[in-house]
Amino acid sequence: MIVIDGSQGEGGGQIFRTALSLAMCLGKPVRIENIRSGRSRSGLLRQHLACLRAAKEISGAKVAGDALGSSVVTFEPGAVKSGAYRFAVGSAGSTTLVFQTVLMPLLLTDGVSTLYLQGGTHNAWAPSYDFIEKCFLPVLARMGCSVAVDLKKYGFYPAGGGDWRVRIVPTKKIQALTLMQRGEVKRKEAVALSARIPTHVIERELNRVKKKCYWENSSLHQKLVSSDGPGNMLSLRVNTGDVTEVFESVGERNIRAERVAERAISALKRYMKAGVPVGEHLADQLLLPMALGNGGCFRTLKPSQHLLTNIQVIKAISGIKIELSEHSEDDWEIVVNQGGLGTMTDCRREILSEHP
Repeated sequence: MIVIDGSQGEGGGQIFRTALSLAMCLGKPVRIENIRSGRSRSGLLRQHLACLRAAKEISGAKVAGDALGSSVVTFEPGAVKSGAYRFAVGSAGSTTLVFQTVLMPLLLTDGVSTLYLQGGTHNAWAPSYDFIEKCFLPVLARMGCSVAVDLKKYGFYPAGGGDWRVRIVPTKKIQALTLMQRGEVKRKEAVALSARIPTHVIERELNRVKKKCYWENSSLHQKLVSSDGPGNMLSLRVNTGDVTEVFESVGERNIRAERVAERAISALKRYMKAGVPVGEHLADQLLLPMALGNGGCFRTLKPSQHLLTNIQVIKAISGIKIELSEHSEDDWEIVVNQGGLGTMTDCRREILSEHP
């Protein structure tokens, strides 16, 4: 049994979720210790428990440590089965993290699966539904994976109550991914989501984007949505051909609208200045499908501790080699050595053939 230390690196829930996903995909039992010891509230919270129970349901796993606050979990997966599944977090906990946990195992089955996810859809510290739909899934489609999503209801913290659907078509081969060059900006838009929030809040957020980014009014959009409780998120989206990157900031009580906007603007400007195709959060999302498929390479921003920790967990469970090299302070190359692109040299040769 593989033992994973949940206190390593950034010590968060991603270690737990990555370990569960890989255990199911590779049929390897794992024991995760010191779960989320790097957080102020350690152990399993409700959304992590939802991930564990979803993983148990789709794989028929034997599980020990299935309880709130648990700091040690043993997970022995069986065969993952396609089917129709309903997973409710039971709070505003992130449903996208549950989706992240079960996506790859279900992609590698032999039948179509449908998911019904209930809980939070637009949370701080987790990819939003919009990020999954607009940024991650289009890149996954480039790798030969067919995943369709449909949002029925928004769910903001603390009320939750969001509801969305997923249809996962299995794939026999996850193609190698090469994202080394960033194209010219083809589309850009700022979308300010608002549920039961005064209109002036999203107007001020969009005005700050206009002032700081010099975007035209045609790129600025207000979106009034329905949810069980109040909520607000600003989403900045930039399409450069191969990738649509998404930069988000969640509105919070006692945080001015201008400050909410500045957080997303700062992340956008860092990305644009670096000239790389893959942003900080997308880099995290791409590692698992690349490791379980035919590998590949991409350029991204300086790796976060979150990304570095995720790499260490993937290496420990799968044995796959992942290489990093620094071109400049905020321009890094990541190569997942699997399938056809086995080394950095192979990856660079592929790039040269595409861009002679």
